[in-house]
Amino acid sequence: MDHVHVDGLSRRRVLGGAAGLAAGAAAVAAGLPTAASAAPAKHSHDLARWRRQAAQVTITRDDWGIPHVVGKTDADAVFGMMYAQAEDDFNRIERNYLVSLGRLAEAEGESAIWQDLRQRLYIDPEELKRDYAKCPSWLRKLMQAWADGLNYFLATHPDVRPRVITRFEPWMPLSFSEGSIGGDIERVPLTQLEAFYANRTVPMTDEERGLLFREPKGSNGMAIAPSHTRDGHALLLINPHTSFFFRSEQHVTSRDGLNAYGAATWGQFFIYQGFNANTGWMHTSSGVDNVDEFAETIVTRSDGRHYYRYGNALRPVTKKTITLSYRTADGGQARRSFTTFATHHGPIVREADGKWIAFALMNKPVEALQQSFLRTKTRDYADFLQVAGFKANSSNNTLFADSKGEIAFLVPQFMPVRNDRFDYRKPVDGSDPATDWRGLHSLRSLPQAVNPRNGWAFNTNNWPWTAAGADSPKASDYPRYFDQAGENPRGPQAIRVLTAQPRFTPQTLIAAAFDTYLTAFARLVPGLVAAWDKLPDGDPQKAALADPIGLLRDWNYRWAADSTATSLAVFWGEALWAPLAQAARDAGMSMWDYLAERATDAQRLTALAAAADRLTQDFGSWQVPWGEINRFQRNDGAIVQTFDDTKPSLPVPFTSAQWGSLASFGARRYPGTKRYYGTSGNSFVAVVEFGPRLRAWAVTAGGASGHPDSPHFNDQAERYASGDLRPVYFYPEDLKGHIERSYRPGAGIPHQASLASMSDGTDSPAES
Repeated sequence: MDHVHVDGLSRRRVLGGAAGLAAGAAAVAAGLPTAASAAPAKHSHDLARWRRQAAQVTITRDDWGIPHVVGKTDADAVFGMMYAQAEDDFNRIERNYLVSLGRLAEAEGESAIWQDLRQRLYIDPEELKRDYAKCPSWLRKLMQAWADGLNYFLATHPDVRPRVITRFEPWMPLSFSEGSIGGDIERVPLTQLEAFYANRTVPMTDEERGLLFREPKGSNGMAIAPSHTRDGHALLLINPHTSFFFRSEQHVTSRDGLNAYGAATWGQFFIYQGFNANTGWMHTSSGVDNVDEFAETIVTRSDGRHYYRYGNALRPVTKKTITLSYRTADGGQARRSFTTFATHHGPIVREADGKWIAFALMNKPVEALQQSFLRTKTRDYADFLQVAGFKANSSNNTLFADSKGEIAFLVPQFMPVRNDRFDYRKPVDGSDPATDWRGLHSLRSLPQAVNPRNGWAFNTNNWPWTAAGADSPKASDYPRYFDQAGENPRGPQAIRVLTAQPRFTPQTLIAAAFDTYLTAFARLVPGLVAAWDKLPDGDPQKAALADPIGLLRDWNYRWAADSTATSLAVFWGEALWAPLAQAARDAGMSMWDYLAERATDAQRLTALAAAADRLTQDFGSWQVPWGEINRFQRNDGAIVQTFDDTKPSLPVPFTSAQWGSLASFGARRYPGTKRYYGTSGNSFVAVVEFGPRLRAWAVTAGGASGHPDSPHFNDQAERYASGDLRPVYFYPEDLKGHIERSYRPGAGIPHQASLASMSDGTDSPAES
C-alpha cells in the first residue's frame, strides 16, 4: 500500500493501486463444492426430530390456496409457516437470504459482488451467530423452528435444488429481521461503493441520482375510529405497495396465543402486514431521516495506518477483511477479498470531496426480530406500544387499529437524537463531536396521532404533518430531521376520500382505497390547457394539439380502463417528467411542485406532442383506452419476468402512484413490448373490521403460489385488477366449505427422502 501523510486526501491517492487492498484480487477456489454436491449431513437424527415436530402441525389450504397453519406451540406454528412458504415459493425464500446474508454473487455471479459487499459491511455471520447464542430462549426456539421447517421441506422435496443454501441455520433470521422491502441499506449507492473499494471512477446511475421516472416505493395505510364508522367498529386499510409476489399471504395460529393473518415477507416467520383478532398493523415507508452520512477526515501516518479526526484527537480507522464468493462463468466459484474500513459512525461506503463517508444506520437485529414477532401477538394499543419499546423499527411508519376502538399513526421508533442546527440530509462533519447521535428519542417525543378527535389517521409515505387532519402533529414542534419526504399527490387524495365519508363501512373503505381521482393531473393539466389557450391562432401547435387538448380539457381526472384521456395524460406526464428531473433536484423541489410551478408553457406543450406521437407510433392512434396499454401479466414463476404482448394479460384501470392514485400499479414498457406491464404497487390489500367478531377482506396480486402449474398461480388476478377483495377465512367455521386440503408437513411424501443432499452447515464455498 502506498502511504501519503496528508490530511483529507482522496481515496485514490491514499491507497495507491488496487493491489494495496486486495480489492479486485479474485482467487479461483479450485475444487470447491457447489451447492448440488454438498457433503452429506452428519446429523441424521434431524429427520426424526423434524418428523416429530411436523406431527404437531396442521396446514389447511383454503380454496384460494392460502395456508392456515395451526401448531401446538408458537415454534410448531413457525415450523409449519416456513414449510408452507417453501411449498409455495422456495426460490424467493432462498433469494431473500442470499441478499440479506451477502451471498447473492454465489448464485448470480460477480456482477452482484458490490451488493454483497454492501450487505456484509453491516452483516457479519460470525457476529450473528454470537447474537443468536445471546437471544432469549423463546426466540431461539422460534429461530430453530424456522430453520427446521425449511430444512424439513428440503429433506422431503429432493427435487427442489437450492442455488446456494442447502441447509438453513437458526441464526440466519437475524440477517433479515424487518419485513420492509429494500430497507435502509439501499440508500448506499452501489456505484460509489465500487468506486471506493475498487479504487476507480464509477459514475452514478440516473436511478441513483433520482432522475428516472419510476414507481414510488411505499404504501398506503388508513385507520378509522369507531366514531367515524357506521357500525361503531374500528377499521384498518392495509395497502402495501411492493414488488409483486414479494410476500406470502398466511394465517398462523398456536395454542400459545398466536393468531395472526396477513402478509409475511418470503422467508420470515412473522406476519409483517396484518392483524390478529384484536389488533392490526400496517407499515408504510417513512420519510423520517434516521440514517446519516459522516464525512471523515483521514490521516495516514508513516506506518501506513489510517486515522480519522474526532475533535482534537486522532482515532484509528477500523479495518476488516471481507471475503466474498461468486459464481464464475463455468459454474464454479471464485473468491474476492476486500479490506474494508469503518469509524465509530459506521462503515466507509464512498468518498466525496476528499473525505471518506461513513454511513450510520440501525443495526439491532435481535431487538428488531423480537419486535417484528411480538407485535403479532399484541392485544391492544398498550401492548403494541410496549413492544414498540424495543425501538427497532427504523424504516416504517405504522397505522394501527384495535378491537377496543383505538387507532394511531406512529413514526419509526428508531430515531437518533441529533443537533438540529446541522442538516443531516447531507454528509455532516464527522470530526465535529457535536454531529454525533445522542441516543434515541423516547417514544413520547416522536410525532404521532393517537386516537385523534377527527376519527381517522393515514399515511401515504408523505410527511406526518397531515396524518390526522387538524389533529396531526405540528412540524414546528419537532426537529427538521423528522421529515425529508414532504407531501405527495396521494396525501391530498387520502384526505379527500377520508373527509368525504362521515360513517365508513368496510365496503366504503375499500371503495376509498380504489377511488379513481388523480390529484396530480387535476393540478397539472389546467396549466397545460392554459398554455395551449395562450398560443396565437397561427401557431402550428395550436392546430396540431387542438384535439388532444380538447380531450384533456373535458376530462374529469379519473382513471378508467376505457379512458383515452388517462392514457394521454400518463404519456404526457412521463414525457414532461424526464427532461425536468435534474432541474427539480437542483431546485430542491418535489417533482410535482416543479412541474406545476416551474415547467414552461413550451415544455408542457412539447411533452404533449411527444405523448401523442408515441401513442400513435405504438398503438396506431393517440386515442387508446388505458386498459389496452396498462396490463397485468404473470407468465412464469421467475423473480424477473419476461413480458410478451402476444401472451394473455389483463387490463388494470389504476395508474402509477406518481399521479395520486391510492391504488398503485407501477408499469412500463419492456424490451419487445409496447404495452405497459406492472411489477409493483398494490400487492396484498386488505380491509379489517374489529368488531366483536373480526371480519376482513383481502386480495393478493396473482395468487398464492409461485408455481405456474398451480391453480392458485393466477386465480386472484381478475379480483386484483378490479379491486374486488374476497372474504378472509379467519375463524375455523369460516373455512367450512372452503377447504381444498388439510395435511401435516411432509405427509404423503415418501420418507425415504434422505439427508444426503443437505450439508452439515458448511453450505457454501465461502464457509467450507
